[in-house]
Amino acid sequence: MTLLDAPKYDEARENRNRAMLYGSGGLLFILIVAFWLVSGHPADWPWNWYTHMRGRHAINSFLQDVEKNDLRSAYAIWVHDPNWQQHADKYAAYPFDRFQKDWSSTSPDNEYGVIQTHEIVAARVFKNVLLVGVLINGRKSKALFLTYFPKDHTLDFAPPDEELYLGP
Repeated sequence: MTLLDAPKYDEARENRNRAMLYGSGGLLFILIVAFWLVSGHPADWPWNWYTHMRGRHAINSFLQDVEKNDLRSAYAIWVHDPNWQQHADKYAAYPFDRFQKDWSSTSPDNEYGVIQTHEIVAARVFKNVLLVGVLINGRKSKALFLTYFPKDHTLDFAPPDEELYLGP
């Protein structure tokens, strides 16, 4: 075959290739948008969206257990260990007794009272953790800020000087 013996132009093949290219690009775009929606519309980089999804799920599960006053399973989510009672000495830094004082509905240390509802209003990856702002019991101010550690999937209180801007 010489240069002058080029194959005939196949219009059907070109149309099929173009349709596959546009279809693949559209499917990729739809998958990215769907993942963004599932992860909670984060205003963060795409490689942090999975952390947002896991962190929001963990904090939602934790607060739902607190709302049901099931503090044992809430503590299991907090320390990310469903068998925490078998080795409670491992969590001596924040033991279950202190956890009960902080989260129990009858505790005087719980400044929110009986926790009935919650709403995650802000989340952002900050340094190596996901910082999440939660409004408890329909409050419009004084959000509770929790951190989710993606490496070990535990929760903690945010340091007092680290808060997210929630708007005016």
